[in-house]
This record gives sequence, structure tokens and C-alpha cells, in this order.
Amino acid sequence: MARVQRWIGKMGGRSLSLAILITLGGCQATPLFQQIFPIAPAVQRPAPLPQDPHIQVYMNQNQAQGADYRDPYRNIERPGDDLEAVILSHIDAAQTSIDLAVQELRLPRVAHALVAKHQAGVRVRVVIEDSYHQYWHESDRSGPGSSNFRQEVLALVDTDGDGQISGAELAANDAIAILRNGRVPLIDDTADGSKGSGLMHHKFLVVDGAIVVTGSANFTLSDIHGDMTEPESRGNANNLLVVRDRPLAQAFIEEFNLMWGDGPGGRPDSRFGLQKPRRLPQMFMIGASRVTLHFSPTSPTQPWADSGNGMIARALNTSEQRADLALFVFSDQGLSNTLGNRHAQGVSLRVLIDPSFAFRYFSEGLDLLGVELRENCRIDPNNRPWPNPIDTVGIPNLPRGDKLHHKFGVVDQRLVITGSHNWSAAANHTNDETILVIENPVVAAHYDREFERLYQDARLGLTARAEEQIEENIKTCGR
Repeated sequence: MARVQRWIGKMGGRSLSLAILITLGGCQATPLFQQIFPIAPAVQRPAPLPQDPHIQVYMNQNQAQGADYRDPYRNIERPGDDLEAVILSHIDAAQTSIDLAVQELRLPRVAHALVAKHQAGVRVRVVIEDSYHQYWHESDRSGPGSSNFRQEVLALVDTDGDGQISGAELAANDAIAILRNGRVPLIDDTADGSKGSGLMHHKFLVVDGAIVVTGSANFTLSDIHGDMTEPESRGNANNLLVVRDRPLAQAFIEEFNLMWGDGPGGRPDSRFGLQKPRRLPQMFMIGASRVTLHFSPTSPTQPWADSGNGMIARALNTSEQRADLALFVFSDQGLSNTLGNRHAQGVSLRVLIDPSFAFRYFSEGLDLLGVELRENCRIDPNNRPWPNPIDTVGIPNLPRGDKLHHKFGVVDQRLVITGSHNWSAAANHTNDETILVIENPVVAAHYDREFERLYQDARLGLTARAEEQIEENIKTCGR
């Protein structure tokens, strides 16, 4: 063995072939090989969590054992729950009705499934945001990122790769074209006779008046699977719920019917945004879960406590030990104030915000960090930097091209706040949104695990770029 070690030294220590090492014989070969060429230990993936029988939770970046699938568009084998497969399974199982309200629908397989059900005699109704009610390649996208957007369109729709989109390619791969050609009843938020509400931002599907599929994900590649032109992308971090409860489903249908009105070609009696009547939260007992449902928007003339953000605040106020938040946007001062009060009572807070919003002047993440960033040197009266800031606020480390698109909070590992509703004034007072507060530790465990996954290698505190912006802000505006 000593002669072998001297020989390894002459060879530079790492030039030895595996074949020579194996000739060292038996149990000595593998340990020596690993000493010379260390092998990183395999990452231990956690066991899958149990699901509640009435409310199932899915995460598109789930790392649990067995949560693997092949991305049907990029042909990539990857970890995560296949959210599109969940959606398709419920569309395929529909017997009588499908009501879908989603901001953006770009998944051709979902569109084809809706057409098939419509042609089979199932009542299918679709509501989308007017900004996305056009063929994908005709979307009005300009400015930064417009080139990448066109590449995404071509990668999905232009199947022969000639740089042009033919009529056949459009009919096969553009979701809006598929729905139109299949004569699926479809409206957007201009059906009320306006130029469109703030945003028709819902993301829900109701099947047979009994099952609700909802969450934070739009029905797009970037929100579910990943960007076509970015192999590392695994889809914006999103969650999806499947809730089996007829009373809850009926509440979603009532919301849908307000938007639908007479449907395509009817009177302009659809109601979006603040045209809807005032609606207060509704409570449901679904198995072992207490579920509170709220649809936004709420007029700013009404008490903030009665709004969606007010309902979120009430849920946060139940925290006794900790609250963990994973948010695309966090810009509502009332919610920041609520968290400040809970922190003063000894509640531990951890907050992750998408990098594109975390350090902008209106972000409440800056308040929690005790930082003020002025816009045009004006102090925003809604910004209130905490006198006792926390250092557990930051941004997640996500695959290239992906965003933190969740809108969830977990309170004391027993209660979840989730839905389409960003924690902002626009979501509260302008957009069509869904908020669900679910009290059930089995459901909460899925969101708790997702938060821990995102938090374990998150960048906490200000980034170097954010610090530079603050320094530039101080130089320009003074302290």
C-alpha cells in the first residue's frame, strides 16, 4: 500500500484510473477511490406528506420522494407535482359542467381538453383577463423582455422551427385559438361594457358544481412547468388546491356567475371588480378543516377590516409563536402594521418576497428591515420602517427564470392563507381575487414544508444591489 501511495504522489495524486484502483482488491478499492475522487452524498429527499381527504395540496417545485414527472412540453424529467396533470384529470372527469376563471390560459393541452368536453355535451364556460384574450403571438409585448417573450412563443407554437407561425400550428398549439376554433364559450372582463377591470386575477376551476381547483398558478408554462427557452426553469413557485365540497363549490359558482352575466353575445351585464355587490367572508366546515373564503375587491369606502387584506390580518393576529410568509408582492401597510404588532408580542416572523418586488420603494419588506426608500425624493406616508427591524426577510434562491409566485402565509403550523390575492392594495380594492384561510395542520404541513424549502438557502437582508440603491437614494435625497 505504501508503494501505491508513493506512486500516486509521483502521478500528481489524482491521475490514477479506476481500473488500477480496483486492482488494489476487495474492500480497500472503494474507500481509496472515494478519498482520491470524493463523491458528494446524494440529497435525501423527504417522504411525501399525508393529504387531507377533502383538501389536497400540490406544489410545482415539490421535492418529496415520488413527486417527479416529465414536463410534456420540454421533455424534461424533473421533481415537482405536475399541476397541469391535476387540472387535466379534473377536466377529463367532468360529467355536467366546467367553470374556469383564470387570468391567463396558454396551455394547449388544457385548451384541447376543454374543447373535447364542450363537444361531448358538458357545459363549459371560460373567463379570462382581457389582456390575454388574443393569440399568443399577437400579444402586445414591447420593451425589456419582448425578445425573450417572442422566443417563448416560437418555442411552443412554431413546431417546425421555421420562425413563422402557420395556421395549422396556431390551431394546434395556441390555447386561445384552440378555444375559439372549438367554439368554447369565452369572455373577458370587457364583457361588462368597460375597457376591462383592474385585473381578472382569479385562478379557479369548478367541476360538476362539487370540486374546486384553485391556487396561485395561472394556466401557463411559466407558472406550472417552466420557460420553454430556459432549461433550468422549473416554473414560478406555485401551489394548487383541490377541494371537494359542494357548498364551497357553489360559492365559487356564484362568483363566476357575477362575471359571466349572459355570457358571450349577451347584454353587457357581466360584473367585474367593484361593480360586484359587497361580499363578506364565508365560512365552511370541510371535513376537519375550517375554511374561510373571500372574494376581492372591496371598495376603499368600506372598512379595511372587511376587505380581503383585513381578513388576512385577522388570520395573522391568531399567531402565537410564528408566521412564515412566501409572497410575490407585499405592499399593504395595514398588513405590515399587523405583523409589527405580532412581532412586539413575541411572534417570530420569516418573510420571503419575489426579488422583482422585494426591495422596491413600496415594498413592506423594507419596512420590516427598517429601511426607507424614497420615490422621486418623496416620503410615502404609508411607509413606516420598523424601529426594531428583523433580519429574517429576504428573497429565495430559485432556478434561473423562475419567480416566487406564491401568495401564502403559514401561522403556527396550523393555519394557511392562500389563493390568487397578492398582499397589495390593488388586489384588495381593484382586482377579482380569491383568498382562502384554511385551519388544518395536515394542509398547513404542505405549505410549511414549501416555506422551509425556500427559506433554507434564501438570501436574507438587503442584496448588494438594494444597498447600492439605498445609498444612491440617500445621496440624491438626503436622509
